[in-house]
Amino acid sequence: MSSTIEIEPVIKVKSDIKNQINKNNIQFVRLVFTDIFGFAKNITIHIDELDKAIDGELMFDGSSIDGFARVEESDMYLKPDLDTFQVYPWRPNDQGVAHLFCDVYKTDGTPFEGCPRNTLKRVLKEADEMGFRFNVGTEGEFFLFYTDDKGEPIFDIHDHAGYFDLSPVDKGEDARQDIILTMKKLGFHIEASHHEVAPGQHEVDFKYDDALSIADKWMIFKQIVKNTANQHGLYASFIPKPFADQNGNAMHCNQSLEDKNGNNLFYDKDGKDQLSELTRYFIGGLLNHARGMAPITNPTVNSYKRLLPGYEAPTNITWSGSNRSALIRIPNSRGKGTRIELRNPDPTANPYLVFAIMLKAGLEGIKNKIEPPEEVNGNIFEMNEQERGKHQIGRYPRDLHTALEFMRNDSLVRNVLGDHAYYTFIDAKQQEADAYAREVHHWEIKQYLRKY
Repeated sequence: MSSTIEIEPVIKVKSDIKNQINKNNIQFVRLVFTDIFGFAKNITIHIDELDKAIDGELMFDGSSIDGFARVEESDMYLKPDLDTFQVYPWRPNDQGVAHLFCDVYKTDGTPFEGCPRNTLKRVLKEADEMGFRFNVGTEGEFFLFYTDDKGEPIFDIHDHAGYFDLSPVDKGEDARQDIILTMKKLGFHIEASHHEVAPGQHEVDFKYDDALSIADKWMIFKQIVKNTANQHGLYASFIPKPFADQNGNAMHCNQSLEDKNGNNLFYDKDGKDQLSELTRYFIGGLLNHARGMAPITNPTVNSYKRLLPGYEAPTNITWSGSNRSALIRIPNSRGKGTRIELRNPDPTANPYLVFAIMLKAGLEGIKNKIEPPEEVNGNIFEMNEQERGKHQIGRYPRDLHTALEFMRNDSLVRNVLGDHAYYTFIDAKQQEADAYAREVHHWEIKQYLRKY
């Protein structure tokens, strides 16, 4: 990696971008956007086309992107967000590459409703009109696998270390440190990193920020992790649950609301547990829509293999100050650090849609003063049905089929996504769930072949 690349944290005008391009010998700029399912896409331009791109005059074929547009209405425009300009520190100086995150627009000049970044910005605007700034902090977990002689991943985990282990047991330490150094060059504030519970599993946590910035950073983070792993001859996977008998990958979402003066609105020194009334309403909204949100926060068949008792994953629709089996946990920090941790999202989710849905549900809770049930601090796994009923503890969906049924009956989710993205997403995920259901799996053969 070059040590001569100079990163400026915020770029606001075209002249700033051109100065950075000249300073770092940038030849190509990636115009990055995200499809409905959370996969990063890009169009790479030479700097000769930069003015056209910055002015939002670059057209692309939306019909080629999953869930974007039909062939007869395929022309779309990319409008770069100039504040997101950054130089890739892992590229050589003589062929420097930078990126700009973009929003997708239709030919009539209106934002495309199927663009996840537009979706999040729309809900953030609603929050702003209510006097709120929405902050999010994510926890990034991933597995490192070996690769074959062609660089393709093989199902052979990189180490057999455990929680907080050190090298040489933790064989991924060097890769993890290179990931962190690259992130820091791109302006990330790293709060912690360590080997996670499962063999070959790692976690890197970066500081919270406004939701749009963190959604962009999450997309960059995944790219950094995969590129750095590749440089070490490894393959990084964000699959939620690769091993049945081990913990899986989560994307825990810590969130809070601030007012325009930067005061944390979830904190009340005189409130119960020093939590504000607004916090309870926000929690009430999240719990009220937890099942309908499930296909957004947990969008794959494999997502639901992670959500099982015994693996520090939430299976119960409730909240707690300490219980990690609850959907929502309230970390001990108070004051500026007061926050809600939503524990069900996983790294296969689209961060823009997850943040938009979380915020919208919380805002509904505030608007309608939705009171959550009382928090549950006992061992929920050991409760019988009567005790669960007493505490109003609901069960989270156990599979993608069930989750999609809840999503179909949640008008808030449809309202946030808009009809285009809502129905496109449901149709695609229904096909995925149905395809999985049709397959005959090894477990079935092992279990039933000799028995029947």
